[in-house]
Amino acid sequence: MIEINIHIFFLFLVSMVLLNLPTSSSSSLSSIDASTKVVYNVLKFGANPRGKTDTSKAFLSAWEAACNTNGSTSIIVPKGRYLLHPINFEGYNCMSNDITFIIDGTIVAPIDYHLLGEVQRWVGFYRVSGLTIYGHGTFDAKGTSLWDCKKGINGDKCPLGATTLTFTNSNNIVTKGISSLNSQLYHIVINNCKNVQVQAVKIRATGNSPNTDGIHVQFSSDVTILNTNIKTGDDCVSIGPGTKNLWIERIACGPSHGISIGSLAKDEDEEGVQNVTVKTAVISYSTTGVRIKSWGRPSNGFVQGVVFQDILMRYVWNPIIINQNYCPHNKNCPGQDSGIEIKDVKYQNIRGTSLSKVAMTFDCSATNPCKEIKLQNVNLKYIDGEAESYCQNAFGNVYGLISPTTCLI
Repeated sequence: MIEINIHIFFLFLVSMVLLNLPTSSSSSLSSIDASTKVVYNVLKFGANPRGKTDTSKAFLSAWEAACNTNGSTSIIVPKGRYLLHPINFEGYNCMSNDITFIIDGTIVAPIDYHLLGEVQRWVGFYRVSGLTIYGHGTFDAKGTSLWDCKKGINGDKCPLGATTLTFTNSNNIVTKGISSLNSQLYHIVINNCKNVQVQAVKIRATGNSPNTDGIHVQFSSDVTILNTNIKTGDDCVSIGPGTKNLWIERIACGPSHGISIGSLAKDEDEEGVQNVTVKTAVISYSTTGVRIKSWGRPSNGFVQGVVFQDILMRYVWNPIIINQNYCPHNKNCPGQDSGIEIKDVKYQNIRGTSLSKVAMTFDCSATNPCKEIKLQNVNLKYIDGEAESYCQNAFGNVYGLISPTTCLI
């Protein structure tokens, strides 16, 4: 019992650190980095820092100048407010493979949510290699008006919304220190990329904001997410098909829907998810903690090589859950079994409080049972009594203290 309390105390200290990540610094990032590079300031290209005039042309002109520079170069966005309409930065013609976007100002979306809501992305980077985005700046998508539309009587007539920051078909990307506020849809999407680092990023949206995932990763490899702090209305991190070698460490998550692999089996021909590690995390006031979910229908996808380690659950409804019978609204999947194969998933040193009596759920497919589930030192308490486990078609082993009592076969 003493050893368990020490571990919980350690995770509590970690949570205090994660929940109080610094948002500012006394030193200017611009002055740190700009001295050794060719520098382009968006103000020199006509950007207005008062947030009233569209600065898209100025930003694109600065990007074009940086792309046409041989060697390392920087684009500086000083303090101020910069109105930005939907914009795409393309890198396939760039001479430079080392461009740094230093953002100390606030990038603001248009007030009319239709201008973003009817496109897929607000700020997109496509086929870029060698990009760093960092600073104390904020992307403010002003998503609240679109959320209100979606929650209204005619919500099905509202635009889908735009992702705030998207990286597509890009390599060697670093995003550090910035904040994303009130995205219309996902905050950050990493799609078909390789070697991406997300560090010390803060993401904020209300707990009831629809589909505002913090960071979504799909069809990408060698992605690292460190020291992030996410409060949002959907998953803190959502992990889609084709994700390989994803490392998440020191993350504060919640309120949210937790950290999720899936939903998978949307398509029958689907790439798998493998080698995912979530380590040293605090998940608070969330509907789920760590989750793997797939639709109940055929698929040739898979999930394997997953580790959830050193995680503190603070008032979470479903701390540990695998759901292979995901079928919202009972459409397109009733009575079918998920074709996703789930194996080699390890839960180690998971502690905390469950708001639901069933703290561990392994609801697996009859035709593709969950295999090689490993539980090691799990201690989850129900807030109003003794916690329980639920298992269906789940096979695995336990090590050390397990509470609630496991039902794995």
